[in-house]
Amino acid sequence: MNVVSLFSGCGGFDLGFKQCGFNIVWANDIDKDAIQTYKKNIGDHIVYGDIRKIPSEQIPNEFDVLIGGFPCQGFSIANPNRNQKDERNFLYKEIVRILKDKQPKVFVLENVKGLLSMEKGKVLEMILKDLSNLGYSVDYQILKASNYGVPQNRERVIFVGNRIGLENRFPKQTHFHNLDPKHISVKDAIGHLANVRTRDASIELDNGDVIHNHTARTNTMDSFFKRVYQVNDLEIVDYLSAWKNKKGITIKDLDKEFGYKHTASHWFRRDKYRSLPTREDWIGLKKILGFDDKYDQAMLDYEEKQIEFAQRLRVSNWDTPSDTIVASGPEIHPNKERRLSARECAILQSFPNDFVFEGSLSSVYKQIGNAVPILMAREIASKIKDMLLNT
Repeated sequence: MNVVSLFSGCGGFDLGFKQCGFNIVWANDIDKDAIQTYKKNIGDHIVYGDIRKIPSEQIPNEFDVLIGGFPCQGFSIANPNRNQKDERNFLYKEIVRILKDKQPKVFVLENVKGLLSMEKGKVLEMILKDLSNLGYSVDYQILKASNYGVPQNRERVIFVGNRIGLENRFPKQTHFHNLDPKHISVKDAIGHLANVRTRDASIELDNGDVIHNHTARTNTMDSFFKRVYQVNDLEIVDYLSAWKNKKGITIKDLDKEFGYKHTASHWFRRDKYRSLPTREDWIGLKKILGFDDKYDQAMLDYEEKQIEFAQRLRVSNWDTPSDTIVASGPEIHPNKERRLSARECAILQSFPNDFVFEGSLSSVYKQIGNAVPILMAREIASKIKDMLLNT
């Protein structure tokens, strides 16, 4: 059962199909970091480039299924400027081209549910007409990821079409709100990382699991907390520098101790790029440098601010599946000291722990947020597998 994948990203959709026994023979994306992530974890069969500039002749002829989560920015209800003329809305036309030229037995397409109501249903009508004119019987459903064991309330519209006279199949719900097996909560999924310090380097947990990409944006704490006592930044920099020199340790050594790439250097700078250690890092520094208690109270004592709700300050809820993991940046961790880490977002998208992401933190957040949750993709793939085995 061979598959061609368009708009593959880092490979969430593809991995779900692969886990279900499908063979991905060709894939494509235009994001260089996503390409590197895909190659590292799934295979070298992915091709970098703009699909609009790749002739059909360069795509394999013999495959059974075409899959693709075509770009949704133009369709998304989160985009107030979306309209029918947004050129990103018409990238699905490349899917139409490949379906017409290659005529696979089945296709599976994914998009945001806002597509269904765009232009009062005219965009949906246009897409269904284009696909049906190719000889495919087409159906669609809105699937909620948390109903398939994904710890995330992500809703997406899934299109399934076939040209072999079969009934299009969609997965049945496997997890429930009030029945067993229940929806997986945020705490169920990532609670074990709550007290694991974020870092650039991979880390082995006490249970033997190796965690990659457990790094996060840490500029949210100031939104929720304030220091009880006033701190002079330069005074702290000079204090730490003196103890570092006394200990005879280098900044490179400190980065290695903390698992950072370059964070430690900012603790010793007197220019505008300086930053103060977090509470957790201060405690770690004290163990390494052995400094006294002079500034402990000033650096460690915080109180929570009274704030009004703001969309940019969404805090994840421990007791339910998460809200949709988005490409622009995730919710704030329940501890309110940082954003969810890239690894935590990946877990909430049901990526396995050994799936390693390439690129900057912003790029990794984007790759994860754009992906199709693996467990949901696998459930979809199982129904496509059943369809093909009945041919």
